[in-house]
Amino acid sequence: MRRSLAASLVACPDCDLLQQLPSLAPGETARCTRCGAVLWRRPADSPAATLALVLAVGILLLIANTVPMLGLSIAGNTTLTTVIGGVLEMWREGRQETALLVLFAAVLAPALEVVLVLVVLFAVRQPPAPHWVGACLRAYERIREWSMIEIMLLGVLVALIKIAELAAVIPGLALFVLGALVFLRAAMAAAFDPRAAWERIVWATDVALPAAVPPEGEQCVRHR
Repeated sequence: MRRSLAASLVACPDCDLLQQLPSLAPGETARCTRCGAVLWRRPADSPAATLALVLAVGILLLIANTVPMLGLSIAGNTTLTTVIGGVLEMWREGRQETALLVLFAAVLAPALEVVLVLVVLFAVRQPPAPHWVGACLRAYERIREWSMIEIMLLGVLVALIKIAELAAVIPGLALFVLGALVFLRAAMAAAFDPRAAWERIVWATDVALPAAVPPEGEQCVRHR
């Protein structure tokens, strides 16, 4: 499919210079011709590797939300809880706003992130991809900002330090799974290439550029 000029134009995030992106090979980086800022880096991983990372994140998310995360032992009594169990406990104690925030940021947002990436990967396997993939990509960028597993994990570790003198803490499997998820989610985000997905979307027509947009952009510099 022919790549239109409008799809290859990008404004530098630092100096606002409008430039035309070249076709990059995996692992190459396009930089601004004026200030040298990174405009786009095409990940070196293959789609199969990206899919494997996404599936791994999905499986670990399922484990993290179904097995015990922490256990407390006080005077011979042991209590185990999961992430969902902690949300329900906060709800019962009257902290509904906090419970909903934790549920969304630690459970729903990461799950939606995985679902959206999976949908995009399967939709763009054989271009042209349908136009609704664009809505999925926009939703993915918004959901990423609310996916905060690492923040929850940091809060749990701080709480463990504070209660370590009052009770015996029993780390659950979910705690270690959440730690692995922090790194796997970062690897998934680095391997997933939203711009490559945008290029495979079919639009209604190839309309001409508006008069305010220059017909030709400066070629940006590529680096490895």
